[in-house]
Amino acid sequence: MNRYVCIHGHFYQPPRENPWLEEVEVQDSAHPYHDWNERITAECYGPNSGSRILDGDGRIVEIVNNYSKISFNFGPTLLSWMQRHHPKLHQAIVDADRLSMERFDGHGAALAQAYGHMILPLASSRDKVTQVRWGVADFRRRFGRRPEGMWLPETAVDLETLAVLADAGLRFTILAPNQASRVRGVGEDDWRDVSGGRVDPTTPYLVRLPDGRDFTVFFYDGPLSRDMAFGDMLDAGEAFFGRLTAAFTDEGRNWPQLVHVATDGETYGHHHAFGEMALTYCLSLLEADPSLELINYAAYLDRHPPAMEAEIFENSSWSCIHGLERWRADCGCNSGMHGHWHQKWRAPLREAMDVLRDRCAAILEAEGPRFFRDPWAARDAYIDVVNDRSEEGVAAFFSAQGTGEPVAGDRVAALELMEMTRCAMLAHTSCGWFFDEVSGIETVQVLQYAARTIQLAEARGGEPVEAAFAAILERAPGNVLATGREAYERYAKPAAVDIMRAGAHYAISSLFEAYDAVYEYGCYRICGSDLRRETAGRAQLLTGRAAIASGLTGETLDADFAVVHAGGHNLTCGLRPSRDTAGFAAMEANLRRVFARGDLTETVRVLDSHFDAHTFSLRHLFRDEQRKVVGEVLAPEYQAAEAMYRRIFEDNYPILSFLQWLSMPLPRHFLDAAAFVVETDLRRLLGGETIDFERLDGLLQDAARFGLVLDFGALGLLAAQWINRRLAAFGENHEDAKALAAVRQALDRLGALPMGLSLWKAQNVVFELSRCCYPPKKAAADGGDAAGAAWVALFAAVAQALKVRLPQ
Repeated sequence: MNRYVCIHGHFYQPPRENPWLEEVEVQDSAHPYHDWNERITAECYGPNSGSRILDGDGRIVEIVNNYSKISFNFGPTLLSWMQRHHPKLHQAIVDADRLSMERFDGHGAALAQAYGHMILPLASSRDKVTQVRWGVADFRRRFGRRPEGMWLPETAVDLETLAVLADAGLRFTILAPNQASRVRGVGEDDWRDVSGGRVDPTTPYLVRLPDGRDFTVFFYDGPLSRDMAFGDMLDAGEAFFGRLTAAFTDEGRNWPQLVHVATDGETYGHHHAFGEMALTYCLSLLEADPSLELINYAAYLDRHPPAMEAEIFENSSWSCIHGLERWRADCGCNSGMHGHWHQKWRAPLREAMDVLRDRCAAILEAEGPRFFRDPWAARDAYIDVVNDRSEEGVAAFFSAQGTGEPVAGDRVAALELMEMTRCAMLAHTSCGWFFDEVSGIETVQVLQYAARTIQLAEARGGEPVEAAFAAILERAPGNVLATGREAYERYAKPAAVDIMRAGAHYAISSLFEAYDAVYEYGCYRICGSDLRRETAGRAQLLTGRAAIASGLTGETLDADFAVVHAGGHNLTCGLRPSRDTAGFAAMEANLRRVFARGDLTETVRVLDSHFDAHTFSLRHLFRDEQRKVVGEVLAPEYQAAEAMYRRIFEDNYPILSFLQWLSMPLPRHFLDAAAFVVETDLRRLLGGETIDFERLDGLLQDAARFGLVLDFGALGLLAAQWINRRLAAFGENHEDAKALAAVRQALDRLGALPMGLSLWKAQNVVFELSRCCYPPKKAAADGGDAAGAAWVALFAAVAQALKVRLPQ
């Protein structure tokens, strides 16, 4: 065999967590999903774990885990989020690597990735080492084996980076063809210029390192990869297959040829709708072709060691034709969405982050020896704590790295040092510079990491850091906002959380929801006690105590609190470090005495006097809970507005029908009321446990009759979640014909609407049942079993609606 194909996907999202909470808060730009991780998981990561092969009638005949047949890497921070929120999908990816080892000579499909997607040639030597070691350690913990190759963020490379990979025991990486300078055969003297992307990508190359070692690189096929990412190659699996196989030629090649491509993994389903299905079908055609073999990089290397060597262009990447300028200069590379915008903000942003990085390094070297035998070695080992913040995990870290068993205060200080350096690295995430505007969502994310870094640096270093950082950002001109400093102060700093705000969040939200004995949100764990509530009409008073602990640094606080809600959005919370029991009782009694008189203004004044201006409002709630609580406190106002819209719609329904019958334009104010009422009722129906299908029919008929403009994206998400839940339950109890009948009714009504129903989870359930449960049911039905025949007819109708072909 001398013809091989390898398809690599780089699956990655920037870390999106609030740096103080370690949880992703709602992102409106990802509507109708909660955040971009959720949206792209639904469009790409999930579907690729169970992609479809269709027959000529568009019905599913096979479901395939694409990850098991390609080469791939996932960003470690993305997998960490996925493990928390989609553990089954995370396990499917890990299982795919194990399955691929059986397929590819014992070599797994997964590659590691440098941890935080930092542009390594622009990083300090210390950060390069840590990023690679963290990537390797995270990979080993997740996949249960050592990685053989590593994906470099943006394929950005220099020789020092390759040396760090070699030091970590890695064998190879993947680069873009434009990163090759010149090549020659191993042992030959004469070099051949291949600049401008002219390198032959069908064979691996050795790159000689300054210390005499060598490291293997694969240069992917540039034209094919670009057509996959930006062209129409993924419109059909046959075309994809044809383009790949056409890349082979015997002219001038006397080696076993490897045709390989590399793109963002999000190409398959997110950037190109149904791209994962084109990939699946292409893979099936490749497997069926006896003239070639599907393989991964490590397996190919074992069979065919490099016979060529190459020199690379240092400080180059795959997504900037100017080298690395996209991450430090106004080079002209942008997203293409705002062609007239400049990126003059990039250089000051880079300068600010590098100054902050260097300041943190100095603090670590000055303060670290108090706690650690070798602060930099401790930083390299801190990935074990990042991945396991249990008491046992933290204790093991200090046992291995510490100068001794730390007392409580020293332990918090030591963990704050580690968190400071972790956030300083995450503040260098490449996406912060990649796009068009300093106030964009990705740049604000790195500014939030910078704000957290500054908070910790000033706590540990004892000297001001923020002023110099903000002054540099003042020189970063924006396109939407005036400067980077404005973006920092408007969007990054308000996201900050400290242990007092975490306590206030608990206190305020406890007014509206009864929590268990232990409440956990993000990295905070809170135990409430002595909660006592008083009501006076719509007004409420809540007092109590809370023990608050940070899972990141171990910081703790025992606090007393009181919350006064006068109704609507008028709410004040006070929180202070706990005093003695008598002091708490006196504060509580004083507040209750005034509240009982109905004097809310005086109650708030007394609260202020007890809490020394440590007061909070609804503004201080964490974003997701804030929206929930605001919805509750404003419920009467919302209900009144809804009643008004409903009255307008219902009172004028005959007029709307009459005007529609006459083909006359319908009044905008009537239509707005109608759309609001119909969409509100549809949301309630689809968000409930059961659906009144008669009511659903009436609402859909009204929407069609009056041409109402509805948010079908949000409605489709609710509908898909309802169907997926019902079929998941049916998968556990496939004798529940009533549940199956409800799904059929929902599909009959919703399937033809422009909702974009994401039903791959439901299809997976039906496909699996069609292979294990349907055949015996069908046999029973054919034998005269009436109940079996009814089940088969119902199941077949659902399968047809979901486009699953039943076995013959």
